[in-house]
Amino acid sequence: MKPHPAPAPKKDALEALLLRYVEDFISQNHAAKIMAGGLQVAGVGFWPVADHLTFRTLDVDKRAEEFLKQGFVYDEKIGVLEYNNWFAKVYRKPGYPALFIDQAFAGARGKGSLIPDWVKAFGDKTLHHVAVRVEDIEKSIFFLEKQGVKFAGEIVGDRGTDLRQIFTDPEMKKGRAFSVIELTERHHGFTGFSPPQANRLMESTRTSY
Repeated sequence: MKPHPAPAPKKDALEALLLRYVEDFISQNHAAKIMAGGLQVAGVGFWPVADHLTFRTLDVDKRAEEFLKQGFVYDEKIGVLEYNNWFAKVYRKPGYPALFIDQAFAGARGKGSLIPDWVKAFGDKTLHHVAVRVEDIEKSIFFLEKQGVKFAGEIVGDRGTDLRQIFTDPEMKKGRAFSVIELTERHHGFTGFSPPQANRLMESTRTSY
């Protein structure tokens, strides 16, 4: 009597969904391709180092519905992160990168935000950026610059502080700044986000168009 074959492992539908977003992002961002290639050579891969994934939208709550159905929950401890002319909400599920979803404020307060024009050009079903967790942000910049990657602005966050970040120069598409890679260095167990830092990052990729 032949033994029954072992059942195929159940696929993780949520991981597959997020990986599709990440793979689409990598396919359209030169800096991401360089980083992903290096990580593959080391046998690490891009997915394990993803700190958070960022979507831009015109309606955070509506955009979050896709992920709430998959078990993500709104991070009430952080609450609404308010910036000069935009705001964001963070969603989490253990074992997955955090989701950072942002939009401009309605009315006069949202005037000047980069988000609405970006969403009108590219929609809200594609990632604006993937943040990659690094051990030493200066070293990461050094090695990536050796491979031709350029960065926008300076590192946001002083040495030894909870959170340090920087964006690559934006990938251009349709004559607009499309997507960036974020390098994220974290310390002291900090898993949150800093409104002043995020606003400086947002403005670091502002281009005239």
